[in-house]
Amino acid sequence: MNVTEFRDAVRAWLDENDLRPGPDHSFDAQVEQLGRVRRALYDAGWMRYGWPEAVGGLGGDAMLRAVLGEEVATRDLAEPGIYSMIEVLAPTMISYARPELAAEMVPKLLRGEEQWCQGFSEPGSGSDLASLSTRAVQRGDEWVVNGQKVWTSLAQFSSRCVLLTRTAPGHGGITAFFVDMDTPGITVRPLRTMHGVDEFAEVYFDDVVVPADRMLGNPGDGWKLAMDLLPHERSTCFWHRIAYLFTRLDRLVQETDSASDDELGAAYLALHTVRSRSYETQQRLASGAPLGPETSVDKVLLATAEQQLFDTARDLLPGVIELSDGEWRTEFLYSRAATIYGGTAEIQRNIIARRLLGLGTE
Repeated sequence: MNVTEFRDAVRAWLDENDLRPGPDHSFDAQVEQLGRVRRALYDAGWMRYGWPEAVGGLGGDAMLRAVLGEEVATRDLAEPGIYSMIEVLAPTMISYARPELAAEMVPKLLRGEEQWCQGFSEPGSGSDLASLSTRAVQRGDEWVVNGQKVWTSLAQFSSRCVLLTRTAPGHGGITAFFVDMDTPGITVRPLRTMHGVDEFAEVYFDDVVVPADRMLGNPGDGWKLAMDLLPHERSTCFWHRIAYLFTRLDRLVQETDSASDDELGAAYLALHTVRSRSYETQQRLASGAPLGPETSVDKVLLATAEQQLFDTARDLLPGVIELSDGEWRTEFLYSRAATIYGGTAEIQRNIIARRLLGLGTE
């Protein structure tokens, strides 16, 4: 099935099957809705396209996954940020887990049976991921983990965690594990953001025992895993987010008048620019080409476009953001973090300068 046929078939199926969320817009309800949407799409086969048969998929072009997520986002069926985590964590499992572990676990994520989280950032070790200090010490055929993670999305809802730990000094001393979140010694404390959502959490590991066969790759592969994972965070995930932001631009157009054309046009141009850039990234991913530091360009463009869109909403809808508790206020506040989460804009520009433009180390 080619991309056009797939899109038409998905649209027809979604038109006939009502997956719209209910009136409860709390974060707990969003996570429950995410599981509902994934289950329905998996049972109908759509969620399995674009994934290898070895993990329960039906094969096909990775662009099929981008199209499916785009349709979910544009119909507001699931919050795109949490829906798209599958595009980060499933490829990591496929690439680094033992084949039998990936075959067992990835279908659970695809069909919404489980949520997973990503244990990377630490207090004082966010953008500087290489400085992480959560330690794993080998004890026979087990590893014992101690440390703390922070800004861990969905941790309080998650059954598993892709966890980075330190097993030796330096970049080559970072090792990844696939950890069951109900393991004794794990404590999760949700963090409330300024837009009133408990999306993130602190996660504490106190003498947490992890079987050696839950290691992802080999000892010291954690840095490579992270470098492979982050471009996925900026590929299909971004395509879904861009689709969602276009729906917000459409809504803004409906709520303003033609006198605002210049500002709306500038917001559209910013979104169109990042979509054009992201389309190239989707093509590379679909062709099997490796994704690398060029996805930092996608990150900078998306963060800029997102903040510009909601700045425009603030300007064109006077008082709506400052004086109400509606969706515009919530999304405006969330957009303030767009230049921070997933790698700060400053770090991304350094990557672009050094690794793409060869401008040196200063």
